[in-house]
Amino acid sequence: MRDIASRMRRTRPRDPIFRQRNFRLFFLGYVTSLLGSAMAPVSLIFAILAAGGSGSQLGGVMAAQIVPMVLCLLWSGVLADRFGSRRVMLMADALRCVAQLALALVVWHGHPPLWALIALSAIRGVGEGFFTPALTALIPRLTTDALLPTANASIGVARSVVTMAGPACAGALVATVGSTVVLFIDAATYGVSVLALSLLRLEQRPAKNAQSMLVDLREGWSHFRSCTWLWVTTVQFTLFNLVVASPFFVLGPVVADRSLGGAASWGLLMGLYGLGSVLGGLSLLGRVPGRPLLVATLVGCGWALPNAALGSGLSTAWVAAAVLAAGMGSAISTALSTTSIQRHVPAAVQARVSSYGAFGAFALGPLGLVAAGPLADRIGTGPVLLASAVVHVAVSVGVLAVPVVRHLPAGPSPAAEVAEPSKFFSEAETR
Repeated sequence: MRDIASRMRRTRPRDPIFRQRNFRLFFLGYVTSLLGSAMAPVSLIFAILAAGGSGSQLGGVMAAQIVPMVLCLLWSGVLADRFGSRRVMLMADALRCVAQLALALVVWHGHPPLWALIALSAIRGVGEGFFTPALTALIPRLTTDALLPTANASIGVARSVVTMAGPACAGALVATVGSTVVLFIDAATYGVSVLALSLLRLEQRPAKNAQSMLVDLREGWSHFRSCTWLWVTTVQFTLFNLVVASPFFVLGPVVADRSLGGAASWGLLMGLYGLGSVLGGLSLLGRVPGRPLLVATLVGCGWALPNAALGSGLSTAWVAAAVLAAGMGSAISTALSTTSIQRHVPAAVQARVSSYGAFGAFALGPLGLVAAGPLADRIGTGPVLLASAVVHVAVSVGVLAVPVVRHLPAGPSPAAEVAEPSKFFSEAETR
């Protein structure tokens, strides 16, 4: 027992994650920009409505951001692996800062034309698409491998807190100072992120041999498809967004309006989901399960609970408990899945591999959002929600049947440590 305790003390990280300068700087800038991003949709919605806009116009503006984001995901991974994740993130945040500043100016001018709102939202979506895969590849360079799970969990907790607090802050600011001020604040938060990224001190990496972007893209695909656990879990996330999340977010408010007390009840449920996400992230701080993908898949099954509770007509208390559990499971699953990619995929192709995963996860989501309502009109809201819960459990069981998912270790893969840097790595990302 003494030997075990001694080994645990020796392997325990000596430095908390926020004592590391690079991570501390990045975290400050990233959370600031997240807060602005969480406030922006509320302010934009009320700005459009104040100008006499309709629901269809709101949908068009929101879709204008999602579609370019999905289309840019694959190429963003190529650029991040070729030129460096920080450079791509700097470009993405600068683009989003300019787009949001222009949007604020258009709204401030009064009666913004729909085409301008759509165009600027699309530009912001491009920035979002380029930022996301690069983020996964940057985190391992900001901390030690031992603290990597804690870093991902900390980011997840912050994201959950901001998701809850951002809309509330935006509502208060819109009511007191107006939508335009909130949009200007959002633009400024991207500026803070740009400053934080520019101050990072990262090691220089060997230059990458010249080859076409299509070759880079195929190279990333080769690594992606060679990892059975990776493409299997990506298919799972694709089906989750198509079959589970879409019916929940489309039909959940309908059920809440009909039988759970209306908008106030739905707002409470969303708040509990955010609280669950915070609790799930906190539970991972300083802890790493021996089989992360096994745990991620098991706790991810919790997302079947809200759909099952809503579809079965259970009371608000039962639905609230289900949503809280789903939030906890989602946070844990996301953090463990991200850490697995960072530890088991070669660093030189992490952005490209992450871009394939993100593309797969988001690609069919809009289809699910569009299909949920008409399908519910045809066979009923309850049957759709119950069927989605059953499908989610069945898919999770299928994922667990894959041996490598059950047995993937927490520790880094040797292949991820030896990544032929002269072939893959981009040029310097130094200060």
